[in-house]
Amino acid sequence: MRMVSWNIQWGRGADGRVDLRRSADDLRRLGGGAGPEVICLQEVASNFAGLPGGAREDEVAFFAEAFPEHEAVFGAAIDARDDEGGRARFGNLILSRLPVDQVFRHALPAPADPGLPSMPRACLEVVVEAPWGWLRVMTTHLEYYSGRQRRAQAEALRELQREIAGRAGSVAGKEGNPAFAARPRPPSAVLCGDFNCTPDSAEHAALCRSPDAALPGWRDAWPLVHGTAAHAPTVGLHGAEWPDRPYCCDYFLVSADLAARVRDLQVDAHSAASDHQPVLLVLGADA
Repeated sequence: MRMVSWNIQWGRGADGRVDLRRSADDLRRLGGGAGPEVICLQEVASNFAGLPGGAREDEVAFFAEAFPEHEAVFGAAIDARDDEGGRARFGNLILSRLPVDQVFRHALPAPADPGLPSMPRACLEVVVEAPWGWLRVMTTHLEYYSGRQRRAQAEALRELQREIAGRAGSVAGKEGNPAFAARPRPPSAVLCGDFNCTPDSAEHAALCRSPDAALPGWRDAWPLVHGTAAHAPTVGLHGAEWPDRPYCCDYFLVSADLAARVRDLQVDAHSAASDHQPVLLVLGADA
């Protein structure tokens, strides 16, 4: 099972051009033609004016059409009225070739941090049917400028995992209304995205720290595959944005029960279709 996480910067490549077809071509290449089973994208725009190089593209519709075998689920972190009476949206997109059951959209906290710019942040969660059973897939994009907000967002994601794990062992009361029907939402989960922090940061440590004695924290998939080798850079390549400082800020994290399924994790250094590099995770059907 192949999964890709990629901050596509609304399709704007290292050359400054917005070219969504180029982004789609790279995704197909990473998935052997049809695209990976699950594709998680950040910085996806719809009718959003003013983005450098952009023309208010409906990028959600583009990717849904480009990958017709995938179900497209969008979670807007920004959803605001535009200057022409429509809606401008910006956020995270999941494309899944696996069956999708429940969908959740989580607004992330943003405590005041005066003097620093910030934007609303969100986490998009889908429950998919993997070859071995139900699996939660979550993708997010944390704050860039404010360390305080980024830390609060990391802790919120850790607490969300604790909440779901706690609910998994409980028995719900009966209610005839179908809105109360029990649906799968397991603790088993993959969390990916652009976390805007380095592997040695407090935010990364907060994510991976156990929320309580009974629940292990998130496991960074990179050392599960590469041991003590430094994380490969996911930004700063191809002359985009940080050309003199390549570093890693894009991760795949897995719940502890998935650690034995992690087969491979690679950063695709070839693509120049964004200021970030795609990250590819491979999970095995057998633990």
